[in-house]
Amino acid sequence: MPTTSAGLLPYRRLTDGGFEVLLGHMGGPFWARKDEGAWTLLKGELDPDEEPHAAALREAREELGIELPPPSAPDIELGEVRQRSGKKVLAWAREWPQDGPDLEQITGNTVEVEWPPRSGRRIEVPEIDRVAWLAPDDARRLAVSAQAAFVDRLAEALARAAAS
Repeated sequence: MPTTSAGLLPYRRLTDGGFEVLLGHMGGPFWARKDEGAWTLLKGELDPDEEPHAAALREAREELGIELPPPSAPDIELGEVRQRSGKKVLAWAREWPQDGPDLEQITGNTVEVEWPPRSGRRIEVPEIDRVAWLAPDDARRLAVSAQAAFVDRLAEALARAAAS
């Protein structure tokens, strides 16, 4: 049965009126030499009876290894997508303050995987091995394909807010 994950898409505004989003590169040997399709929003599976937005915030904290800066405005609901695997992903965006925490040295959580595949050998790898602020076009190109829709929805929400 497909699972449901919830995630956070941090963004920051640029002085030219544009924005960047923060994505994480998936960790482990399978993803080590991959770039396109190997980046993801900060997400994870919901715990039983967990509210999805709370799960998104918990997962972002765990994957970054830091406390999130408090929101300056309500988080933007970005809806859901269904990934090729069948997994449903719910997402919210939060503006990252200019004086927010430094993200150069993330110390997020790890996960155990079988490597090499079908070997029976288990190794522990970081869920996210690095993060990067990306322009929308780069984020769409590098993200897991279904998640590119979240970047588009954020761009639309920011444009609507600027117009009002």
